[in-house]
Amino acid sequence: RRGQHENIERERVRLHSVQPSQTDLQLKKFKKNLLIRLLWFEKGFHRIPIRSSWNSVEKQLLTQVKAMALPGTRDTTDTKRQRFGKWKDVTEEDFQPSQPPLAQSKREMPKEFRKASFAETDENVRIIAEKIFASAVRHGDQTDGISLFTVPEDCPIGEHQAKERELQKELAEQQSAQTAKRKKSFKLIRSQSLIQMSQDGFQSVTPIVTPSSPTAPFIGAQVYCNVPEFQRVLISGDYCAGVTLDDYEQAAAGLAKALFIREKYSQLALHRFPRTTTQYLRTIEHEVFKPEDQVIPDFCPPVNEKQDPYNLDDAPENKDMAVKMKSGIIHVYDNKEKMEMNQPCNFPYVDLESYTLDLSFLLALITDGPTKTYCHRRLKFLESKFYLHEMLNEMAELKELKMTPHRDFYNVRKVDTHIHAAACMNQNHLLKFIKHTYKTEADRIVLEKKGKKITLKKLFQDLKMEPYNLTVDSLDVHAGRQTFHRFDKFNAKYNPVGASELRDLYLKTDNYTKGEYFARIVKEVAEDLEESRYLYAEPRLSIYGQSTKEWDKLAIWFIQHKMYSPNMRWIIQVPRIYDIFRSKGLLPNFAKMLENLFLPLFEATINPKDHKELNLFLKYVTGFDSVDDESKHSDHMFSNRSPTPEEWTTEMNPPYSYYLYYMYANIAVLNNLRKDRGMNTFLFRPHCGEAGSITHLVSAFLTADNISHGLNLKTSPVLQYLYYLAQIPIAMSPLSNNSLFLQYSKNPLKEFLYKGLVVSLSTDDPMQFHYTKEALMEEYAIAAQLWKFSTCDQCEIARNSVLQSGLSHIEKQKFLGNSYFIDGPEGNEIRKTNVSQIRMAYRYETLCNELSFLVPAMKSEDNNSPSE
Repeated sequence: RRGQHENIERERVRLHSVQPSQTDLQLKKFKKNLLIRLLWFEKGFHRIPIRSSWNSVEKQLLTQVKAMALPGTRDTTDTKRQRFGKWKDVTEEDFQPSQPPLAQSKREMPKEFRKASFAETDENVRIIAEKIFASAVRHGDQTDGISLFTVPEDCPIGEHQAKERELQKELAEQQSAQTAKRKKSFKLIRSQSLIQMSQDGFQSVTPIVTPSSPTAPFIGAQVYCNVPEFQRVLISGDYCAGVTLDDYEQAAAGLAKALFIREKYSQLALHRFPRTTTQYLRTIEHEVFKPEDQVIPDFCPPVNEKQDPYNLDDAPENKDMAVKMKSGIIHVYDNKEKMEMNQPCNFPYVDLESYTLDLSFLLALITDGPTKTYCHRRLKFLESKFYLHEMLNEMAELKELKMTPHRDFYNVRKVDTHIHAAACMNQNHLLKFIKHTYKTEADRIVLEKKGKKITLKKLFQDLKMEPYNLTVDSLDVHAGRQTFHRFDKFNAKYNPVGASELRDLYLKTDNYTKGEYFARIVKEVAEDLEESRYLYAEPRLSIYGQSTKEWDKLAIWFIQHKMYSPNMRWIIQVPRIYDIFRSKGLLPNFAKMLENLFLPLFEATINPKDHKELNLFLKYVTGFDSVDDESKHSDHMFSNRSPTPEEWTTEMNPPYSYYLYYMYANIAVLNNLRKDRGMNTFLFRPHCGEAGSITHLVSAFLTADNISHGLNLKTSPVLQYLYYLAQIPIAMSPLSNNSLFLQYSKNPLKEFLYKGLVVSLSTDDPMQFHYTKEALMEEYAIAAQLWKFSTCDQCEIARNSVLQSGLSHIEKQKFLGNSYFIDGPEGNEIRKTNVSQIRMAYRYETLCNELSFLVPAMKSEDNNSPSE
């Protein structure tokens, strides 16, 4: 432990660019004085004491630092007092706003976003966050270091002693009269909250009083107009048993604050946030939920038979606006004069300092002992509760499905929510296509090398290959044992027969043939989807950020080869390969890469008449993805002191959190601009949690609408529980993970589904992992066989995939029901989804039950806060 503390201290000194040359004793004293000075200076104390003991300085600092403002509340004096929690030394001076109020939600969201400062947060939070980042930097491939419940204890005696202390603490608390009074208050608050929620528009929340526990309310038997009776699992008695009252209050307050932060980020970027969770957050704020406040992404509806999907004449009129990148984020101005005066339009986004503060808070939360214990117990309860529900109601759910006419698992809509266009075909399909093109177009010029034009026949001769003799084995594009934990070998599988020339010819959009072969094979995949009627896909196309011309070339490829399909929605993936471009001298800094990525989109949004092709292509794009090997770690510790994108000129790749923030911030500004222009908006859907540090999932909790993979959620009970409460969709690909990072039997998909996380099945790369023409059905079949999923389980996963997808509002109403955006059985039409109403009622009631635990703790904290 002493060595770890010294390493952390040494890392902090290194980050501040200190190069001391003193002896060991002088160095230790120098570090202590330096840290004292830095802390005082960051807190705004300009008179730094020369001689002060560390304990006295720390004590003075902690009495000055206030807890971070609770998101989602108005800037009144009362609520500001509540935000500071239990700080007793709050004065009226602390309530004087220095900046505009925080933009919180659509209800009253000002265009200005108030910048946070480090004076508003706890210094301990920032120190904990720095330790986690330092640990991630040192151990790069660490996946289990933060989870208390997946790492075995090194010392059984210490573990036993810790349990004894917790038991003694709980026994002492149970004997306390004050504790009994607080518990009674909590139960009363929860009962009142449940009744109030029922009056505010919840489907039904009726507390039942049992003879054995006359004061313990809980979610009782619900009354729905279209749900058969079923057996419910009800828990009576002390609902916070198992953890001490202080730990429960601390955990619930932290979780509620994290949900407020997530809601803020989602609303600023026009991302989705669950309706039920929003209702509970409004209850905590003493406000009434308004249905019109719910954000529904604006995607373009499908083109009907009478419309031309490639019509370039319906572009909106141009606007006399200007754009300029500043600190890595595109700023929009009403005109060039305003740009010269540096007066941008008020499109909201989260500034870097606020982002790092929120990131630090979440990092501290997921390592907090009481919160981990509470979340671990709740997750175990959720899993056990589902097993009981399944045992009691499996036959009732099956009976309900049997009574549903016409609809079954095969004809419910399923969306492949995570698939890469360059590998959307299976290996046999690619092999047949290569042989067909060689047989029919052998004399076609397909490549120009050093000024010499090369035909398809000559290309194969140079590679010393005879296409007729090729097999799927010699094609060598299928992932196997040799790719496990070897992402470099997996990427090499994109080269048929190991030849990069064939990849450029058949799997790229920008080549001598203008991407014709790639377009033809993708269209064949689309035709198979259209023939099946019930299968949809969201293929990823790459934009690298090397040049601003990439967007126009991709749009022309889409229109020239007529790539529109009613069963496909397109997502743009951005590989995190800045270091490669910088090492080759293709980019001067990271800001240039961001400019190449986003500037053409802003220009096409402001002046669509001048960018007709790109404007048309963007209608069929629903989101952005961030892709690359997550197991590669960066040596940089991300913080508000990190270099700006203009200053990032080294060949080192920025860390994952750095990429996500700048992509999110630009997407947020772009979405608000496009909404003002009446255009469709985009979702941010990055690869996350497949490998690497747990900090990736923390960053995605703030910035992403939904994620792909999410395997590492199993290592952090707090994050897993937050993803459940926030109902963040996760596109999981067990066959892909089986070949790269995690054996199929160890995949947490079944565990996540049973607990109530919103998971969907996806293929990732059919060319590498699948054998049949219907790769998505292959995923469902293997999962059902291995984990013994019922028909209702499979249809629930399929319904989740439609909800998570970029299908338009009209299509989701057609496939799921007119009220699909309402949680619970009210938003489900069993004749369209084949998901049992019993299952939907169970999911809704369970989520309400978990969220209701947060309300009394927050209201109790409000009641205990300082009064005027």
